Amino acid sequence: MPDILLRGGRVIDPARNVDAGADVLLQNGKVAAVEARLAPPSGTKVIEVENLWVVPGLIDMHTHLREPGQEYKESIETGTAAAAAGGFTAVCAMPNTVPPNDTRAVTELIVRRAREVGVVRVYPIGCITQGQKGESLAEMGDLQEAGCVAVSDDGKCVMNSEVMRRALEYARGLGLPVIQHAEDTSLSANGPAHEGAATTRIGLRGQPAAAESAMVARDLELVALTGARYHVAHASCAETVRLVREVKRRGLPVTAEVTPHHLMLTDEACVGYDTNTRVHPPLRSQEDVAAMRAALADGTIDAVATDHAPHSPVEKDVEFEQAAPGMIGLETALALCLELVAAGILSPAVLVTRMSAAPAKILGLPGGTLAPGTAADVTVIDPRAAWTCDPSRLRSRSRNTPFAGRAMRGRGVMTIVAGSIVFAEEGRVG
Repeated sequence: MPDILLRGGRVIDPARNVDAGADVLLQNGKVAAVEARLAPPSGTKVIEVENLWVVPGLIDMHTHLREPGQEYKESIETGTAAAAAGGFTAVCAMPNTVPPNDTRAVTELIVRRAREVGVVRVYPIGCITQGQKGESLAEMGDLQEAGCVAVSDDGKCVMNSEVMRRALEYARGLGLPVIQHAEDTSLSANGPAHEGAATTRIGLRGQPAAAESAMVARDLELVALTGARYHVAHASCAETVRLVREVKRRGLPVTAEVTPHHLMLTDEACVGYDTNTRVHPPLRSQEDVAAMRAALADGTIDAVATDHAPHSPVEKDVEFEQAAPGMIGLETALALCLELVAAGILSPAVLVTRMSAAPAKILGLPGGTLAPGTAADVTVIDPRAAWTCDPSRLRSRSRNTPFAGRAMRGRGVMTIVAGSIVFAEEGRVG
């Protein structure tokens, strides 16, 4: 592995309050130096990155890699290749695999497969409850020892308040964040879309935003009781934002994430019955989208997470209500978020914070900065690159995206993990 000098780029490292033209030297898998002008040591590979951004490697804290058990949708090999192409140097693998990641054996399998075929770092997230049934706690200590960095029953909400309280207490003792899929299922009733004017017009059963916010409100009471670290997965509505903002002012250890699709699409996208817009939680109203954007900008929402959810045509080429919820997102997330930068909603530094430094901080992961001595995980971004989303050219095994044909501007053109180039756009860099 040759040493690398990234020369002449705009280095954006919010963790160190850096946003300036500089060279970045990577040696022996570490960041060696970040300075205005560096002379390359003998044998160093020099890569010109003028007019490009050089940022700490992006981290996705919410990815479904589908392995083990559903490799026909995605695998660790294809999912990490998609992540690298999207500019991510690390992903967190959600536990709703087959079988679920509720035992040490499954966690160790994921860790081993990531080491064998993965091209970016993979951090498993274990189940809160055995089999994601919401009844008995999983052996969180075992899961942590095997490599899990958090626990979640993502895809399912822990409905029982007593079980959730015990989960928070147990996780607090281990220092593990608890990531909740906040959904009161008695309110959502498996409605495939948001309850609003759009669903009424097209005859779909709707689920109210209160199905999410009511569960967040309950959980925040339990956080106040237990003092555990709590994270809201894929927050989607204005009331959730209000609740999170309020408890943060009180100093409770609460964080939240939002997906690019909940920042860019409203429930009106479902009017054409495109099953790629069937997601969980559903796409919300324009008012909710505006609230999520403002909360991401002011830090109430800490992170952007893709909720990359690959599905095959078997699950998607059906009636809207019968379709599996979810869309792929690893390869479109950065470009969609760069639209918010172009619109002046986010600054480049805030974008990098939300997609790199914040996920690293929330989960206690290495990365999130280009400080000398840290791992050489780097994303090089061309913020002006024009391209069109063509699902057939994506590296994910699945094609379920509603953004097919969308004109995009900006993308990752090089991804470096531990000093090794794991993705480079042909003809652009290196």
